[in-house]
This record gives sequence, structure tokens and C-alpha cells, in this order.
Amino acid sequence: MKKIALAHDYLFQIGGAEKVLVALADIFDEAPIFTLVNNSKISKKIISQKNIITSRLQSLPGIFIFFKYFLLLMPRTWEKTDLSNYDLIISSSSAFVKGVGRDSQTKHICYCHTPIRYLWGDKDEYLGNLPEGRILKRVLPRFLEKLKNWDFDKAQSVDYFIANSQYIADKIKNYYKRPAIVIHPPVRVDDFELSANVDDYYLIVSRLRPYKKVDLAVKAFNNLKLPLKIIGSGSELKYLKKIAHSNIEFLGELGDSERNHYLSHCRAFVYPQVEDFGISAIEAMASGRPVIAYKKGGACETVVEGVTGTFFEEQTWESLAHKILRFDHRQFNPQIIREHARNFDEAVFKNRILDFIKQL
Repeated sequence: MKKIALAHDYLFQIGGAEKVLVALADIFDEAPIFTLVNNSKISKKIISQKNIITSRLQSLPGIFIFFKYFLLLMPRTWEKTDLSNYDLIISSSSAFVKGVGRDSQTKHICYCHTPIRYLWGDKDEYLGNLPEGRILKRVLPRFLEKLKNWDFDKAQSVDYFIANSQYIADKIKNYYKRPAIVIHPPVRVDDFELSANVDDYYLIVSRLRPYKKVDLAVKAFNNLKLPLKIIGSGSELKYLKKIAHSNIEFLGELGDSERNHYLSHCRAFVYPQVEDFGISAIEAMASGRPVIAYKKGGACETVVEGVTGTFFEEQTWESLAHKILRFDHRQFNPQIIREHARNFDEAVFKNRILDFIKQL
């Protein structure tokens, strides 16, 4: 039996990358999970803690509050995490874990959620979210350029890349000059239910960060005067509440049961951002609800025009508003939408991962 180790950048939130890790841990239930830091208060909600092994960063004061300020330590910490005594490493990566230490006998499969955003396209957003320190903002861009070179170099040492979408496979080819096969992330379709009743509201489920473009949807619904409910929290919450009119309701973070209720009863799920894949859109489809998505990124691989949803062409509130004005949820069949979502079910993901490893 091959000795397998799992590796994940860090565990302090619950998102699509963490759901991939949970599925991998289900497949390889005895494999240790190496990660830089683990906020067990959050991660214990989705994954067993028994196999999690953290780095020396775990013990640093304020690591969860000021995590982004420890950026300088992360690459070297992964390099010093030596997993040479394993036959196979499967990493879940959107940051530095591709640089994990090993020898030439240990194979490394990297499931890449995205090349590091603030190195390969979203640097301005990262710098803009640092609230203080003019000197830091002057010095950091030069460091990020060096880190970009490090990231490229470490990508060359990965044996095999798996991308979560063709959109990301194309980025891996463009940025890292490496091929990648596509295995879409898992969604537990049976966790979601269809509803016979559709209520009078549209829905967004998202972390409230600038690149999610929730402000675009708020502006559209301000002008349309239609009801919009927003589930989630994040750095933009205060700003979004300030600009939102009374027809827009912020529900905050909800448990799975409440969130799934809102998913199954909405007229449509609104998806204004560009995502690497976009698990929340699949969760809406698993609930039988159509998706109104911006026509770029992973949504182009999951939403079928006129069958499981529809697209707006320009990432502006005006383009979204015009699409919603012409939208009729009664033209969509919830059963057909749900059956389409089964193409992305967790069982499909697990079988494809195992088949890929067997082929090696």
C-alpha cells in the first residue's frame, strides 16, 4: 500500500478548497493532512481533527488575525515541511503548498484551485486590502515579484496538475507552462432539496470581498426595486449595507439548513463574479434553482444557457439589471436543473480522482 499524505495551504475558513480537502480526506481516510495553520473552531465543522498536522506558524501570536502579514514566512515553511517518507503527496493548492519539501522518489499531484491570485493577476486587490503601512506597500511589490518567480519554479517540480476547471487549466498552462487535467470540485447534491414553492426574492451566497462583485448586484437591485437576500460576511459588508436600499436584506452567516432553505426557495441565484469554478452555483442548481451568472470563468462550464440558467454579458450593474428584467423563472424545470448538478456530485469527483491515480 502506498504511503499517501494530503497537504492543504491553511485551514481557517470554509470554502470550495476546503470542501475538496474534505472529499480527499474521505477517500484517503488514514492519510495525514499537513497544513500551515488550523483554526479548529472553524475546521472541526467539516473535517475530523485527528489527522491534521500543523507547521510552526500555528504557535505564533496573532496568526489567525494577522495571517496575511506572515506572508514572508509561508514559502520557506512549506519547503522545510519534509514529506520525503511518503510515496505520494496530494496537495490542495491556491497558494504555497506546491513548494512542500520532498525527494525525487515522492510523487506530487497538485489539485490547483487557482494560481496564486495576488501574484498572477490580483496584486492590486491584495495590496489595497492592507490597511496601514506605506513603507510596506512600497516594499511588498518587489517582494511579490520575487515570490512570483519562486511560485513558477515550484510549479515546475510538481509531477501532475489537476485543475478545478478548464478556466484554471488554461491559467496553469499560461502562467506555469504546465498541462493539467480537469476534475471539477465535489458537491454533495443529496444535501440539497427541491421545493414546490418559489418565494419572491433573488439570492446571493458569497463571501463579501471586492472580487465577488456583490456591489454590482446591490446597485442593480437598488434600481430594479426587486427583493434580494444576501447570505455571507466579509470585508465589504459595511460598505454594501451603506449603499443598499430597503429591498435588499443581509442575512449574515447561516447554518447549512437555513442556507439550503433559502437556496431552494429563491427565484434565481445571482452570480456576478468571475470564479475559478464556483461551487455555490452548483449548490443552487442542486436545489433546482436557475443561476443568473456573468459569462466568464468557471460558470461557463457549469451553467447551461436556457436550461440551468442564463448569462449576462458585461460585468456591470446595467447588464445584470437588463437580464433580470427579461428573466422568468417559470421557464426553467427544477428537476432538469438538479439532474445537471449531479454531473458535479461528490461521487463523480471521488471516482475521477481514484481513476487518475490508478492510471499513474
